[in-house]
Order: sequence, then C-alpha cells, then structure tokens
Amino acid sequence: MKPKVIVICGPTASGKTALSIELAKQINGEIISADSMQIYKYMDIGSAKVTLEEMQGIKHYMLDVVEPNKRYSVAEYKLEAEKCIEEILSKNKTPIVIGGTGLYIDALIYGIEFSDIKIDEEYRKYLNNLCEKEGLEKLYNMAVEIDPQAMKIISNNDKKRIMRVLEIYYETGKTKTEQEIESRKNEVKYDYKVFAINWDREKLYERINKRVDIMIEQGLIQEVKDLLNKYENMPTAIQGLGYKEVKEYLDGDLTKEEMIEKLKMETRRYAKRQFTWFKKNKDTIWIEGQNDIKTNINIILGGIN
Repeated sequence: MKPKVIVICGPTASGKTALSIELAKQINGEIISADSMQIYKYMDIGSAKVTLEEMQGIKHYMLDVVEPNKRYSVAEYKLEAEKCIEEILSKNKTPIVIGGTGLYIDALIYGIEFSDIKIDEEYRKYLNNLCEKEGLEKLYNMAVEIDPQAMKIISNNDKKRIMRVLEIYYETGKTKTEQEIESRKNEVKYDYKVFAINWDREKLYERINKRVDIMIEQGLIQEVKDLLNKYENMPTAIQGLGYKEVKEYLDGDLTKEEMIEKLKMETRRYAKRQFTWFKKNKDTIWIEGQNDIKTNINIILGGIN
C-alpha cells in the first residue's frame, strides 16, 4: 500500500496556511510548501510566506531554499519535495503538501517527469529581443499557435512561462502538453489525497484586496527595494506577483495608487487562473472556505480514511 500524502491547494488568500497548520497539529503532520515564490529567500511579504509564529511549532519544508538570483525549475522542486515526503514518512508523520502553484502540485500528484531541457541561450536572447521589439503579445501568440492547450492557463503577461512553452518546443520538437501527457504514464509513488479550497468569487476578491493592503502596510515596497539593492539580476523572482508591480512603481512607471490597484487586479486574475487549473483534476475534493476550520478538517479526515 502506498503511503498517504495530503494535498491542500486553492487560490491565493483562500486560507490554506491556517487550515494546514491546524490539520498538522491534529494528525501529527508536517508541511511541504508548493509555492513557486516562497522557495526564494528574503521574499516574505510579497509571497505571504508563513511566519515562525504562525507555524505554531509545525515543521515546514521547501521555504527559503534558493537565492532570488537563481533559476529554480519544476524538476528541481519535484526532486526536493519528494525527499521531504520521505523524511516526514521516516518519522511516522503525515506529509501535507500545501500551495497554489499548480505546476508544482501536478508534478507530484501525477508523477510528471520534467526532462532536464537545456536552455539555448541564443534562442532565449532571440525571444527577449523579439519581445523588446514587438512586445510580449507577439511571444504569447506564437506560444498559443504551438500549444493552445498549455496556454489556456498561462496569462498573457507571464513572460517566464510563455518563453518556457516556446523553448520546450524549440529544443524537443514536442509541445509542453505532449511532454506532460507522456510523463504522466509513470507510476506515482504516493497515494495523494487532494483537497482544494473553494470560495464565492466576490468574497475571495475582498480577501485578496485586503491582503494586498496589509502587504503594503507590512513593508512590501521596502522588501522589493532591499532585493533590488542586494541582487543585480533576478531572472525569475522579480517576475513574481507583487514584486514586478512594485518594481514598476520604483522605476517610475506607475504611481503608488496605480501600483496597488494593478497588484489587486493581477492577483484577482491569478486567483481565477488557479481555480481553472485546480478544477482540471476530477479526483479533487472541494471544501468551502467559508466553513470554519474544524468543519473542513473533518471533511479532510473523512476523505483520507
């Protein structure tokens, strides 16, 4: 029998952190983050990283594992997260994977093997030049033509993922979607029980707007300033939601009010894409964010037994 691993996913600001910590306390669990921004050191406020106080003594993995000036692939995440699962299981505890990065979660629950595709720096330079001359929309349209399925859940301003779709096809002759379908034929190591938090859309948007205001109060602008002072180049990290908007403000492209409104809008759009992503998995058990935590824990416990 495969070991059980609980997964709690859902859109940003849906209450994943509080729910996972209470669950871990009840079932002797430890938590593995599945968040593509929380892996970076010094990126705490903008990624809504759990604080030491919020952890309440529950051990968390896959936080602060890489410097913001490094690239970090899904393949690397999968490898490290599975090591964390093994470590937790070796202590006779229950692994709880929690996060909103659909690609990280899919890599685990479907056993997707992301081939270690070498980056052709010349092709990447060509794409960057094309983007500068003709705009990101040009790259987006190229990617839609190549892999319309993958592009359904990639935003038209997500330069990193748009370029990845193009690079995979350029290097392998196969689309990202084709590669994922092939790799899903591999046997999955664990018995993943997947739960996703649902919210009434308007209520979630209210939570998102409030969270952005709190991030600004907590010092998000200073956090971004410190990162820009510390690192000359942050190829992936600075593209993260919250960080790129604040950088636009610091560069003088937006007023502070425009930056805050743009950040709220982009976060709401991101949440919408997260819903779309997580609804693809037909085995996911949906729980309501409006429920109290105790009710949702009982639903999870019922779903894993």
